[in-house]
Amino acid sequence: MPKLIRILPGGRRLLLLAVPALVGVGTLAAAYAYTSGGASPTAQEAPVIAGLSAPAPAGLLVDVIGAVNHPGLYRLSRGDRVYDAVAAAGGLLPDADPTRLPDLAGRLKDGEQVKVPFAKTTGTTVVTRISLNAGTLEELETIPGFSTALAAAVIDYRTNFGGFDNIRELVEVLGMSEADFVIAKRYVAL
Repeated sequence: MPKLIRILPGGRRLLLLAVPALVGVGTLAAAYAYTSGGASPTAQEAPVIAGLSAPAPAGLLVDVIGAVNHPGLYRLSRGDRVYDAVAAAGGLLPDADPTRLPDLAGRLKDGEQVKVPFAKTTGTTVVTRISLNAGTLEELETIPGFSTALAAAVIDYRTNFGGFDNIRELVEVLGMSEADFVIAKRYVAL
C-alpha cells in the first residue's frame, strides 16, 4: 500500500477522507438491510380468507346459574360431570335446595346450562318425605340421589312385587350406592 499512496498525488489525504466515508456508507447499508429484511415471521399478518373463522377452543362451554358461589360461564374438559361444573363455580351456597339439585353425576354437553335451585325459606325447615310405595315418578326424581332411571326402577319394583317393606331395599335390591342412600333416606318413607 505504501507504493499506491506515493503514486497518487495527495494520496494520504484521499485515504484519510475515503476510509471513514466508506465505513459510514457500509454501516448505513447494513442497518437498512437488517431492519427491512429481518422482520420476524410472527410479525407478519395472516391473510384473511372470507367465510372462515378461527376454530372454537377445545372443551365444553357451560353456564352455571343459581345457588352457587360464582355463577357464570365456565370452560370445562370433555367428559366432565355436572359436579365439576358446580365445583368450578365455587361450590354450593348454604341456601341451595338439596332436594332439587341437578344430577351431579350427569355428563355435561357443550352449551348446557346447569341450574342449582335456591331453597324456599319460610323461617322453618320442613323435610317432606316421599313415599316409596305411593310417590309419582316426578316426586321420586326430586329426591337427592335419585336419577330418572332409579325412580322408574322404584315404580317397576313396587308394581311387580307389591311395594317396599324397608327403605334399605333401595341398596340391596335396586343397587343404589351407599353414598346416595345416606342422603336419600332422610327424604323417603314407606
